[in-house]
Amino acid sequence: MHESGIPFQDASGDRLREWLRVDAATFYDAKQIAILPMGFCYPGTGKSGDLPPRPECAPTWRTPLMALLVNVKLTILIGQYAQAWHLAAHQKPTLTETVQAWREYWPESLPLPHPSPRNNIWLKRNPWFEQEVLPPLRRRVRQLTISTTTARQNPAR
Repeated sequence: MHESGIPFQDASGDRLREWLRVDAATFYDAKQIAILPMGFCYPGTGKSGDLPPRPECAPTWRTPLMALLVNVKLTILIGQYAQAWHLAAHQKPTLTETVQAWREYWPESLPLPHPSPRNNIWLKRNPWFEQEVLPPLRRRVRQLTISTTTARQNPAR
């Protein structure tokens, strides 16, 4: 993302689009999906993944940008930093517990682990995630989006 300027244009994005069951054209259609990072600058890499967003980033720009999104039907909270920002006191002690409690936040929000290949071990340890969380997520996304490919093929739709 840092080099291309396009978020989730990597293995993480491939997995995220698979979780959502949307094609890249729909995923990057700004009329359907808004992608807002927790920070506009890449904080660098630590021992177990990316470093936390810089502390001044989200307070400076996230609240004003979120206020501009007036028709949000579902907010997908990817990773612990997004969950901490959006859920605040409602966040559970761990990412796993927060994701397990997804029904508490549904249908307005849905906490997810980061789709990075670094989380393959987490996904293997938590098979309930793909069985319990992804099917309702996919149904909701299907209700809220129009496939860009389909829309191009059937413009009257």
